[in-house]
Amino acid sequence: MSEDFTLHNRIGFKVTRLARIMEARLEKQLSEHGITRLMWCVLRGVGMENVTTPSELADYICIARPAVSRLLKTMEERGLLERINVNDDKRFTEVALTKLGVSKMKACHVLVRELNEHFSGKLDDRTYQMFMDVVDRLAEDEQVQLMRL
Repeated sequence: MSEDFTLHNRIGFKVTRLARIMEARLEKQLSEHGITRLMWCVLRGVGMENVTTPSELADYICIARPAVSRLLKTMEERGLLERINVNDDKRFTEVALTKLGVSKMKACHVLVRELNEHFSGKLDDRTYQMFMDVVDRLAEDEQVQLMRL
């Protein structure tokens, strides 16, 4: 077999490896605040991007709705957020951060920004933009395909 076809030269291997490296570093940093990566995604979505319903959060962080429900329950139990019934209808809820949730979001935002700056700082501006465009292109239409499996 040609050297071009080794495991370490595959796009899937390289992308997965980089994602795991970044994810492990992020999880370690966030754990100092008792926060997981998915909790961070919820904190950011609700607190910084006005994503306030469980359904919107599932789409925002690309996980299944039942997983979001479990995550929100855990976060509510830890005092990070509260769920509010819309028009007193328990079928429709919105999510809001508590004071503790806002505090954790702000503290973790600094860590996430530092991590992103660490990795993006390895690239010049042109290469960074090209990388982001390539990643977007590779992911284009794949979520739709994933949902069909």
